[in-house]
Amino acid sequence: MNRKSIIIIGGGLGGLFTGALLAKEGYGVTVLEKNAAIGGGLQTFQRAGVTFETGMHILGGLRPGASISKICQYLGIYDQLQLRDVDHDCIDSITYSSSHKTYRIPEGREAFTNYFVSEFPHQEQGIRQYVESLYRLADEVDMFYLRPADGSLYAHSEQFLWPADELIAYYIEDVRLRDILAYMNPMYGGVAGHTPAYIHALINVLYISGPSRFVGGGQQLADALARKIEEGGGRVIGGEQVVALHVGDDRQCTAVTTAKGNDYRADYYISAIHPSRLVDIADGGAFPKSYRQRVASIPNTYSAFTVYIKFRPGAFPYINHTCYWQDDFGHVWQHGEYDPADCGWPHGFMYMTPPTTGQWATTMVVNCLMPFSAVAQWADTTVGHRGKEYERWKQHVVDRIFLRMEQLHPGFSQCVEHSWSSTPLTIRDYYNQPDGALYGIRKDCQNIMLSQLPIWTKVKNLLLTGQNVNLHGICGVPLTAVNTVEAIIGQGKLLQKINNV
Repeated sequence: MNRKSIIIIGGGLGGLFTGALLAKEGYGVTVLEKNAAIGGGLQTFQRAGVTFETGMHILGGLRPGASISKICQYLGIYDQLQLRDVDHDCIDSITYSSSHKTYRIPEGREAFTNYFVSEFPHQEQGIRQYVESLYRLADEVDMFYLRPADGSLYAHSEQFLWPADELIAYYIEDVRLRDILAYMNPMYGGVAGHTPAYIHALINVLYISGPSRFVGGGQQLADALARKIEEGGGRVIGGEQVVALHVGDDRQCTAVTTAKGNDYRADYYISAIHPSRLVDIADGGAFPKSYRQRVASIPNTYSAFTVYIKFRPGAFPYINHTCYWQDDFGHVWQHGEYDPADCGWPHGFMYMTPPTTGQWATTMVVNCLMPFSAVAQWADTTVGHRGKEYERWKQHVVDRIFLRMEQLHPGFSQCVEHSWSSTPLTIRDYYNQPDGALYGIRKDCQNIMLSQLPIWTKVKNLLLTGQNVNLHGICGVPLTAVNTVEAIIGQGKLLQKINNV
């Protein structure tokens, strides 16, 4: 057993997956999480006797044989997870109020293709070529399929770094179909002219292949990963926020200090928090000025306003897939914008009823994209002390969303027993994300090198992991964890073990 020690800053999905993999490799792992509850976006919370998920609502890559299921099987935790597949004949539905039309997207490459051909027969050739391009681009990302790779951005096809909206338009002439095929924007923070085509392709291929959902919430995955770390002799400590990273003159990290005044030392240190937060807590000489400026200049993804709803018993039917709503075509790339004077806002959102037993839903979560600028006037406030004006604004936003839901499902308001809401400030403060960035730093095909951070940092024994390095979400973060672990144990070694299970 290799008893070299590792300290991981941040106990979210990235920190826990990285820690569990290193613990299985024999390293002594200590995970330090600022919140009392571990898990980050896997966390759940309770209100009025029901449980809500904070972030991990839809899961790709967990079907048997898929990449993340293989990693979980290697760790020995896959059988501990309670999962439910969404409807195979409708993984997502998209409703446009302007045309009173709902599109029901089926699972599987062939079924996905044939469905859109049936809806838009005049675009058949373009649809088939578009779907082919999605899978071709995804296949260029070796790690997506747990294949060893050098990670070079220069070894890819021309379309790899096209803007995602231009990729769609290249194959699709019908402007309505272009809009529909971009419906997954809320899943990856899509921005027209900036989001790379490969991000769009990976997310689409991931979910076309079949999404799942947690039964009982994502905390079960966080707890399973924590147990794996503890079984290896490690520790996962909540309520221990790292506030200082100490670096010697030789550019080696020597210790971290927490808000409670505790010092922790190790051979390696891994940051699973936003890079700008890491730079903020590091000693002044830890990173050169150029690195600090680079990190500060990387744009972040937009944030979200979320409504959590508890239904009256037997009032609202359970829906076993994610629902997307848009008021009209032409807004899909602007959902992250917010204008308080726009009486038509919101122009789109996604909603879902978490898995339950029987035909009736117990709860619902409504996610509405929103920039941090919408709450900037309360940026200096803290949780529970934001003032009455903030609470009135939140209720105004909830009322707007409920108005839209009432149009979609007449009588909706009468089905609701209680509702709560969170804002970009909530995401900022609980997830420690600057500007409440929902998916961390934004990948930008106009300056891809700016938004690509290597796993190794300028500090010799300090590495990065988590959603800000490569890809976000339930698929991207564990794959980045594999990359981080292999930076320590040797390239290709962990992948070979995972694929041999």
